[in-house]
Amino acid sequence: MKKKVVIALGGNAIQSGDASAVAQQQALETTAKQLVDFIEQGMDIIISHGNGPQVGNILLQQAAADSIKNPAMPLDTCGAMSQGMIGYWMQNAMEKALSERGIIKNVVTVVTRVLVDKNDPAFVNPTKPIGPFYSEDEAQRIMEETHTCFKEDAGRGWRRVVASPKPVSIMEHSVINSLVEQGNIVISTGGGGIPVIETENGLTGVEAVIDKDFASQKLAELVDADALIILTGVDNVYIDFNKPTQKKLEDVTVAEIKSYIESGHFAAGSMLPKVEAAVSFAETSPGRKTIITSLEKAFNAIVGKAGTVVSLQGAEVLV
Repeated sequence: MKKKVVIALGGNAIQSGDASAVAQQQALETTAKQLVDFIEQGMDIIISHGNGPQVGNILLQQAAADSIKNPAMPLDTCGAMSQGMIGYWMQNAMEKALSERGIIKNVVTVVTRVLVDKNDPAFVNPTKPIGPFYSEDEAQRIMEETHTCFKEDAGRGWRRVVASPKPVSIMEHSVINSLVEQGNIVISTGGGGIPVIETENGLTGVEAVIDKDFASQKLAELVDADALIILTGVDNVYIDFNKPTQKKLEDVTVAEIKSYIESGHFAAGSMLPKVEAAVSFAETSPGRKTIITSLEKAFNAIVGKAGTVVSLQGAEVLV
């Protein structure tokens, strides 16, 4: 039976400084070449991705052009724009990489909505910074005019903050799974998905940003994936990172890594959500694995030669 793998790309797989369309497309071509290795081994893959820099740029563009005749679009719509844009680039890159290897497969992007709870505590205390920096006076003026929330960000200025609720469900997961089972490569849940809530009039988008790794974990759970691969800027997860006592984690159980979480080994703004997502997926079944590693080590990790593997009972390689 084919193995089904959800691969969550980090931001460095798309943009590493140069925000031009050409540079980002070139970065994705490099990424696609790495991902085709999984296809060659007969795996079915679903690709998710971040969108932080891209949606930030879209928000800036919307703000710059905002007028009565050309009003700025809300955050959920900007998220949808970024999903379509990155998906388009990724489709082209994957098709090119597949063609170079003589592989014929369809690649499709699904603009993905993610259900969140309208009563999630995150809506009471928005914490996720988005968009540009402003002076305090500018931020106060914008808050009065738009009734949005701004907070001071680490001495660098004031930024708009939005809620970051946990994903409850992936609305398109059945469609995504059907496409994969028909042999297609699917790109979905970009930027954590478009956050929607249930209302009397159906689903409605909300001003929020869902963590990409938590959304990818929920997707992997719902499509019954064998593995979730979370790609980041380092080859492994470490405890005591950048200290003389630094230790690389390779094959760890859920119980072991939970103890490291409780001891405060992982930074809230970087590795902690990845580790928490890894635990959440591995806990759903004894056979499920989460791998955290870099893009360059991704395929070696799936065959047990690299990365940090989190599982309930200890890692086994997929191929």
